Amino acid sequence: MPERGRVVAGIGFELRRLTERDDLIGVVQGYGYAALATSGPWLFTILSLSAIVVLGMPATTPQELATFRVLIVYNFAFSLVLAGPATIVTTRYLANCIHAKDVGQAPAMMVGALTLVYAAALPIAVPFYLVHLRLEAPISLSAILNFMLVLGIWVVSIFLTALKNYRAVTVSFLAGMSAGILGASLLAPVWGVAGMLTGFNTALALILFSLIARVFAEYPTRGDRPFAFVGGFRSYWELALGALAYNAAIWADKWIMWLAPERERLTSGLVSFPDYDGAMFLAYLSIVPSIAAFTLTIETGFFEKYQRFYDDIQRHVPYSRIEFNHRELSRSFLDGARNFLVLQGSISVAAILMAPQILEWLGINFRQLGVFRLGLLGAFFHAGFLFLSIILSYFDQRRSHMNLGVLLLATNCAFTFVSLRMGFGYYGYGYFLSALAAFGCAFVTSARVVARLPYETFICTNTSVQG
Repeated sequence: MPERGRVVAGIGFELRRLTERDDLIGVVQGYGYAALATSGPWLFTILSLSAIVVLGMPATTPQELATFRVLIVYNFAFSLVLAGPATIVTTRYLANCIHAKDVGQAPAMMVGALTLVYAAALPIAVPFYLVHLRLEAPISLSAILNFMLVLGIWVVSIFLTALKNYRAVTVSFLAGMSAGILGASLLAPVWGVAGMLTGFNTALALILFSLIARVFAEYPTRGDRPFAFVGGFRSYWELALGALAYNAAIWADKWIMWLAPERERLTSGLVSFPDYDGAMFLAYLSIVPSIAAFTLTIETGFFEKYQRFYDDIQRHVPYSRIEFNHRELSRSFLDGARNFLVLQGSISVAAILMAPQILEWLGINFRQLGVFRLGLLGAFFHAGFLFLSIILSYFDQRRSHMNLGVLLLATNCAFTFVSLRMGFGYYGYGYFLSALAAFGCAFVTSARVVARLPYETFICTNTSVQG
């Protein structure tokens, strides 16, 4: 039976117990922890970055604020892409360990994963900041440290699935965010960009090392195989390539839009398009509720039917029972799709209709209105694509997972480049159309896999038949 689904489903089961408490606090805690477990680094970055920019405005120049903001965006973008292959392979290996009830190597595996990603990423980041860009030495060094801390958080975050101590994780993120905002606002008037980076790095360091300490505390074992997961790159190369393509696809439209005539080029050599980037980041926030709900309800319900289907096969039940389980699994898949459409569709439609009021309330330039609305539509289909990719990973459809990631990357690049050439009025259409196309292909692929599940199980993946 494929084991990938046990990781995130395990989170969902733990968090769902909170929502089953007979009080409102349990429901709020369950959804809050679910949002943090699935989107913690992302939410932390957006909220902290926004607060630091607002607090730093009176004490710094617009050029310094822009430099700080773009450096953070660069670090989160490229660290996510570079860490993707290692984190997905480590996640798969960790899932197998959890299924085997042998997580004693988790701390050693965490150290090995950190070592691997740092060895791969630092030779790229160090020359970029020290040689390519025209930054002062304190800013360059702080930017490199920021990159290392962000990269570490991406890696360590995958081990939160094994901890299930969500209160401690929440405290770590909130304490780090508070320290970062306070430190950056105090140091900005003194050291400018370097001061804001130092304050933000303090927050990241607090989060990273508290999470690392929690992993070592939960699993007090020496661990002697830190690189045991590396062999997974050979077995799961499709997952690694798919993760690389998917993470690059998330940022591909931003990178291409940095070539727009309206882009912002700083004296340091940093390039960005704040109107486009800001609208898209804001649009991404609209899918946080559906991600939390998916983790809590849709995926756990689907996982129960999924587990029953394979467990009954292993118990050699009559085929009529297998057919019944298959119908239940298919119904759960369709129910999940319907629930997603209702929840995320309602949020997206409401946000599109209220977009002018949202931008006015946040004090955002109305030039971003069109991009924001297209970003909301794109984020809707992007979230659906993400959920369907997780469903496919349950059934170990690694090749399909990789192909869909490559498709999202290719279409996002192609459509965004076309929209860029067509002018400002078409900005945002590239991402929207790419997400729509990828979602459609992912839904057809997932529906086909679920519909053909008995055939896939007994024929396609049956080694005795294949032999």
